[in-house]
Amino acid sequence: MTAMRMSRTPSLIGASSASKPTWDVINWQHVSDEVKRLQMRIAKAVREKRHGKVKALQWLMTHSFSAKLMAVKRVTQNSGAKTPGIDGVLWKTPEQKIEAVESLQRRGYSPLPLRRIYIAKKSGGRRPLSIPSMKCRAVQALHLLALEPVAEMTADRNAYGFRPKRSTADAIEQCFNVLARKVSPSWIFEGDIRACFDSLSGSWLQDNIPMDKTLLTKWLTTGYMEKNTLYTTYDGVPQGGLISPTILVISLSGLEEAVRNATSSKDKVKVIAYADDFVITGNSKEVLETKVMPAVVTFLKERGLELSLQKTKITHIDDGFDFLGFNVRKYKGKLLIKPSKKNVKSFLETIRGIIKAHATTKTEDLIHHLNPKIKGWANYFCHVVAKEIFSYIDHHIFQALMKWAKRRHPKKGVEWRRKKYFRSQDLRNWIFSTIVKNEKGECTFLDLRTMAETPIRRHVKIRASATPYDPEYTDYFLKRDSFKKAVRSQNQKAAA
Repeated sequence: MTAMRMSRTPSLIGASSASKPTWDVINWQHVSDEVKRLQMRIAKAVREKRHGKVKALQWLMTHSFSAKLMAVKRVTQNSGAKTPGIDGVLWKTPEQKIEAVESLQRRGYSPLPLRRIYIAKKSGGRRPLSIPSMKCRAVQALHLLALEPVAEMTADRNAYGFRPKRSTADAIEQCFNVLARKVSPSWIFEGDIRACFDSLSGSWLQDNIPMDKTLLTKWLTTGYMEKNTLYTTYDGVPQGGLISPTILVISLSGLEEAVRNATSSKDKVKVIAYADDFVITGNSKEVLETKVMPAVVTFLKERGLELSLQKTKITHIDDGFDFLGFNVRKYKGKLLIKPSKKNVKSFLETIRGIIKAHATTKTEDLIHHLNPKIKGWANYFCHVVAKEIFSYIDHHIFQALMKWAKRRHPKKGVEWRRKKYFRSQDLRNWIFSTIVKNEKGECTFLDLRTMAETPIRRHVKIRASATPYDPEYTDYFLKRDSFKKAVRSQNQKAAA
């Protein structure tokens, strides 16, 4: 096996004289093409319902040298690359990464317990997060390459979470498509699954997740370490695992069919899901209570899941509902989607916290901390009715900055503070700014971004049946990516 693997490396690194691959000169385009080609074959076998072929191709993927390279690249370049597991090991150098690739062998592999930490939840309390070791992450990333095409072929049409080429913007746009018309359904079932990742039935996963059962069992039962104590696990998938989101996608696939089988077309039932959050529309409260809810409860129970009673409710569209940080509501028959009040309040608290935490730092550092937050929040909501809210947030940020400047210089007047921390340009007189040197050593202005400079543009929803693992949609995604690139370029020019 080693000899075979080494014989393939010249095409990957572009050097026929190399006896061992070198990380810095790997031909990543070739590696990516090799992996994508095999993923397309897996997806085709799933569509043709050739389950034996799917299993054989998955074996090829998990033993492919190109796939192992992609797996190690992913875990060493993502946001968690600097966070070690319980063993404290990180892969930083090119030599360590190549050794990691060669260590990804099924034989003799035994996962280490997960390192348990807790992160704050927006609703209060703490959410457990389990961190695998680097090798466990890489093995999961490797098997994810073989599992994701299967998940894409079996996922519900209107499931948008944890799937390639899909986003919350697609889910929200689908809400608009389903609810905007006068004849649209007026009642919404807001569903939330209690402790979804932690509660998935281990036996159901072993029977229904199409992957290496031995490895799946090991991951489900490896346990976690907390305060030097080992806790065993039998159900659920760790929220810190790379493969966990895709396992969840497969686990929740079939919800649309279950609801459709329990209702009729006149009930106007539509399911819109993003991970473990979903909404289901209906033409009456009775339909949602007597038909939809029992179907959902039965579907989830088979998988060891149950609805969260606190977050699950039935709402009329005139009262509106919050979904994925947005508020969806009809005002005198007109559907408007806006950032939710809860999300606005949370964001402003975050911004004020950053400003207070940088009471004595340089203006440049404060701007560098604020700009990514402002840009990210604005881009998330720039597809809906958010112009007024953007102005509202800009005003409150301005007020917070004025207080920040006053605390720094309590004995100076407003005009002095304005000249020190703000500048004017065209019709704008209060641009929070400082002078910095660019890469060429030239002095230039570093300005604080504003929400208002982000243009509002309607999002074009992905086709419900589209997936990057079906060659029928290759041209569609090329055009879609090109369109998104052009929109981003226009937004950057507008901001400039």
